Amino acid sequence: MLEIAGYEDGPLVDGSGFLDLPLFWPCHLGSGLVGEEAQEAALGPDWDDAQDLCSRMFDAEEWPVFTVGLRSGHAVHVVYRNREGDRGVDYLLMRPSWQEAVTLAVDDGHFRGPGLCWPELASAADQAAPTGVTDPDARLLLLFPMLGDAGVPESAAARLASALAALTLAEDPARLARLLLRNQGQWESANWTRRDGEWICDGSHSFRDPSNAFALTPAQTAAVSSAFAADPDR
Repeated sequence: MLEIAGYEDGPLVDGSGFLDLPLFWPCHLGSGLVGEEAQEAALGPDWDDAQDLCSRMFDAEEWPVFTVGLRSGHAVHVVYRNREGDRGVDYLLMRPSWQEAVTLAVDDGHFRGPGLCWPELASAADQAAPTGVTDPDARLLLLFPMLGDAGVPESAAARLASALAALTLAEDPARLARLLLRNQGQWESANWTRRDGEWICDGSHSFRDPSNAFALTPAQTAAVSSAFAADPDR
């Protein structure tokens, strides 16, 4: 059984078996499918099957975990926190030497985010990793719900569409990519800046906005930016 500090009460299980199911991805990206147009673009005629799969993903008896390793030695754990009455998806940054993980984003009714800017997301997707999820498209879509970036480059839509074409049943991946980028998560898209080499944002619900009372500590902020080591020109 997997173990992550703070989740000792959860039956954590390896979620990698879901990754080969095309309907997993619209379920995972669900908080960004705002409105009927986006839901239709993602699910088409497969709404009922997707609902059944989502029920499995949020089963209280098993909490699926997906791990995206980074070349810095850190790893992002995507945890389906399936507590009765408190279900959601947590995005955690961890390093073997740490006693506890740093929470980057929380996708639930009391959401926190964004957790990543586009350069960090693109960098994490394309890094080779010896463990965890290795496919770049799967890495991109797993971490995409953390995104909240008002300044995504024009190339982002094509990169996202390519991943959606490879892994989902969407009939028009380019259209779905545009809709997902238009509605990034439950939070408003934030403006990101580099301060002394560290990425920070102005998102009022984000751990990475230093002005928020619940923001990461300066040491955590530095560790997160170092972990992703993102090129601002991506």
